[in-house]
Amino acid sequence: MKKILYAILALATLTLASCEKDPIGGTATEKMAGQWYVQVQGVDAAGTVLYEDEDLYGIGNFWLLTYNTAANTADSMWISDVDGAFWEFQVKVACNQSAGTFSAAAGEDILNGATAVITNGKILYGAAKTPSGMPADSIVFEVLFDDDPYAAPNEEALGANFKFALYDHLRVSGYRYTGLANDD
Repeated sequence: MKKILYAILALATLTLASCEKDPIGGTATEKMAGQWYVQVQGVDAAGTVLYEDEDLYGIGNFWLLTYNTAANTADSMWISDVDGAFWEFQVKVACNQSAGTFSAAAGEDILNGATAVITNGKILYGAAKTPSGMPADSIVFEVLFDDDPYAAPNEEALGANFKFALYDHLRVSGYRYTGLANDD
């Protein structure tokens, strides 16, 4: 009986010793991926703010996501409006992880078939201050949608649908979601 007990103990020890957990890795865009609390502004070609978000769409702050592509490569990621509160878009952008930059020269909005030009995209690590006073990562980029009837560069392309130009393009900026109620 003693031999059986020792055999069971030895087998249990070997079984427990061989059960090591494999480390779980992140995605290739982990550093730039996240949920963001952002706002939008209409700006002129020089970058001067012409309209704050409340004047444009009346939505205030909204959620935005940045996340890896299915290929999980470090040089591209998706950026999307989570619930369509702003434009309801999902565009793949080229990104540079070490510089924290991203852009899309003619990104296809896979939700609506429109084209989005995303420029000056930047994630600034630790550069934002949340409403609660805590530091967070900051995101900022400029975007021009080819189906935006209020953007001056689209005047000719939109023809009869064109109403009047309010701005040259849109600037989206905000901070990484912290999960704290005081920062919402």
